[in-house]
Amino acid sequence: MTNLIPDDYAATLEEVKRQVHTARFRAQRKANAELLQLWWRIGRTILDRQTEQGWGSRVLARLAADLRAEFPSIKGFSRANLFYMRGFAEAWPDPTAIVQRPVGQLPWGHVIVLLDKLDDQALRDWYAAKDAHFGWSRAVLAHQIATRLHEREAAAPTNFPGALGRSDSEQAQELTKDPYALDFLAVDGDASERELEQRMVDRILDTMRELGAGFAFVGRQMHFDIDGEDFYVDLLFFHIEQLRYVVVELKSTTFAPADAGQLGFYVTIVDDRLRNHDKHRPTVGILLVAGKNDTVVRYALASTAQPVAVSRYQLEQEADAALPDERTLVEAFTHELTRADDG
Repeated sequence: MTNLIPDDYAATLEEVKRQVHTARFRAQRKANAELLQLWWRIGRTILDRQTEQGWGSRVLARLAADLRAEFPSIKGFSRANLFYMRGFAEAWPDPTAIVQRPVGQLPWGHVIVLLDKLDDQALRDWYAAKDAHFGWSRAVLAHQIATRLHEREAAAPTNFPGALGRSDSEQAQELTKDPYALDFLAVDGDASERELEQRMVDRILDTMRELGAGFAFVGRQMHFDIDGEDFYVDLLFFHIEQLRYVVVELKSTTFAPADAGQLGFYVTIVDDRLRNHDKHRPTVGILLVAGKNDTVVRYALASTAQPVAVSRYQLEQEADAALPDERTLVEAFTHELTRADDG
């Protein structure tokens, strides 16, 4: 008998590990789906009793206590969570939606974020779909809602329709945002371009999260020697889904027409020196500026042959986005009043 490990052992081990991970993932998804359906049914029951019999907050407090006593090993039977279950059933009244829609794929904590942060049902479904597709964490979901991703996505002014083919320009437009929320950089408005660039590299995972899914970091201050003259691209990325290079240039000042020309120049260099024309789509550029006049941007882009976009960046959340909305304030006051009444 030999003690030698077979040559294919390592490959077999990897295959078995993949099978275990896949089975665990499926089991977790199934368990999550079952839990969401349970929470929905409880919420539906509470809604019905409130409508038919006028159940109030004190009854729900008693229900929460009795459920915790009956099922001490199951978490989630707090009074607050029962209210969320009620809100869940009210927001998605069709029980098939929990199985067939993206919200049915989300952890319960993410559903709570959707209920807490959004009143518009269409927006809840929009963010649920994004969350399910990209696998956001709860913190990322809350951040995207707070920074109003639905308004910023694909919103940057560009010359893509004229510089690229129709279908390609539509896809390239999806890479843009306006504005870009760079509050995670933790710098003030007086930061220089180099400081912004350094912080973006230091926080590269956060930077790529804000740029969007599919971005891979290629390098910073990419050097190009053009017949003895030196040129440096601030930040260079490659989009692995669209198979194209994306040049990102930073300006800590208000947009000037010359900025579009400079970015177009760098796009031309990258497209000529790095792009594989048999495999890669045309290179595009994104200019991030501290401020811009959209009319000036429109004229500048019309005179630029290379595909470029111009977006504003913000280093802190807008004041109105940072404040709680009316619904949150009303719920907070109602909660405190109910606590006082229960006492």
